[in-house]
Order: sequence, then C-alpha cells, then structure tokens
Amino acid sequence: MAFNVSGGEHGDWAVLHVSGELDLVTSPVLRQRVHDVVAEGRHALVLDLSEVFFCDSSGVGVLIASRRLIRSCQGSLRLILPDRGAVEGSHVNRVLGALGVRRLFDVHVDLSSAVKDEVGPLSA
Repeated sequence: MAFNVSGGEHGDWAVLHVSGELDLVTSPVLRQRVHDVVAEGRHALVLDLSEVFFCDSSGVGVLIASRRLIRSCQGSLRLILPDRGAVEGSHVNRVLGALGVRRLFDVHVDLSSAVKDEVGPLSA
C-alpha cells in the first residue's frame, strides 16, 4: 500500500486522512501537510491515522511536532486511532502506548467523535 495524505474539512476542522506506512521516508510529507494546514490559518486539525499500518520513531516525531505546532497556535489536534485499524489493529495506537506518549494526544475512535464539540462547564 502506498503512503497517502488526503485533506478535507468537517465543519471548523481540517481533516488529514493518512494511509500506508508512516516512516523515515514518508513522515516529511505528513509534516509538510500539517504545516500547510496551519499556514492556511487552520488551527483545528484531525489526523485520521486509522489506515496507517506501520509507524516508526520518525512518524511519532512528526505527531509530537504537529502537536507542538498546533498548541503554539492555541489550536486543537485530535487523532483518530481506532482500537481496530489497518490490518490487525491500530499499529500507531500500540506504538504511542508502548512509548508512553499516547496520553499527550486527544485520541478518538472515529471522525464523528473527533469533530464533536465538547461542552465545557457552564458559567454563571
């Protein structure tokens, strides 16, 4: 399967659907696409990683750098990492968990939950 990043929008959210292997060769493509989204003034981003079947440390580095970039713009980054994703489960989910960095990300199982506005506490 070839690596692919396709873009779209869902309400106020920019959505990047990523498929294939996220590794040393392909991670610069994702990094550039995230930078392009931010350069367009979009600071609410969903990365759909449900079809990524391999992720190495450079892929994890891009995810962490993307989080840092979006946060520097006071934006929001959400990842779609279903329990069962490409092939035999979400490889990215397992890698992030094994490295202890999954807790850094706002993780959702599908697009509808990722773009749902969370209701904050009511104020008087």
